[in-house]
Amino acid sequence: MLASWSDVTRRATVCRARPAIAILAILGCTAACSSTGTSSSSSTTTSTGRSAALAAITHLTALGDSVPYGTACDCNPYPHLTAADIGHVNGAAVGVTNEAEPGYRSGDVLHQIHDDATVVTNVQGAQAVTIEVGANDVAYSPSCGTQLSCYEPALPALTSNLDAIVRRVHELTATHHVAVVLLDYWSVWLGGQYAQAQGPAYVETVDALTRQVNDTIRRTAEATQSIYVDLRTAFRGPDDAWDETHLLAPDGDHPNAAGHERIAEAIAQAVAQQP
Repeated sequence: MLASWSDVTRRATVCRARPAIAILAILGCTAACSSTGTSSSSSTTTSTGRSAALAAITHLTALGDSVPYGTACDCNPYPHLTAADIGHVNGAAVGVTNEAEPGYRSGDVLHQIHDDATVVTNVQGAQAVTIEVGANDVAYSPSCGTQLSCYEPALPALTSNLDAIVRRVHELTATHHVAVVLLDYWSVWLGGQYAQAQGPAYVETVDALTRQVNDTIRRTAEATQSIYVDLRTAFRGPDDAWDETHLLAPDGDHPNAAGHERIAEAIAQAVAQQP
């Protein structure tokens, strides 16, 4: 039987109230919430530091594709949930502008933050910027089918574009500190039972391709000192054994409301791991 999220959260090393205030709950944890043996004083110091950093955030801007845009969820997508979480910590509303666009590839986002005056202004005014893009760079193609090597030539451009996007964000926010958050994917094509229905060749290829895209995003985050959010683990578990179908909209491609809540939780946990 696959592990349930409730089973995992009972064993988690962070305390949570409810998904919509995940960041507040994490930052409010003391040493009693931790299984790492961290002392109360060091835990409090770290929590205070994160709280101070979050207190500086009055506006969040989201960049990327249909996932942060909220396609098919009929809900508040995760950029809005995250802004609300930060607002709970700050005690004041945090503004959010969602500049994500369905179908966007990494090159589109790079063009957007150079040439779209509205987006440029919104990034300039943000103290937090979330970026999730890359799945459409390797979108399923009937001509390529499940031939992995047919998609891999797009990866170097994705690497270059992601690096340039982050550098451009820092250029636009040079007058103040900005928290840049890079998110990866549970699957770059269909996920869960929707992927299984396409057959074993489809599953094998999408798993391998997702790992390569996610590795690209993770390496970019490490190289640029951005916050990295591992959605593969958030949706599929530490052993890659969970079935994420219940977190997906009926199209099998985008997260539903529960999926967006899960993403907001994953962002909160990534923030909690920052020094």
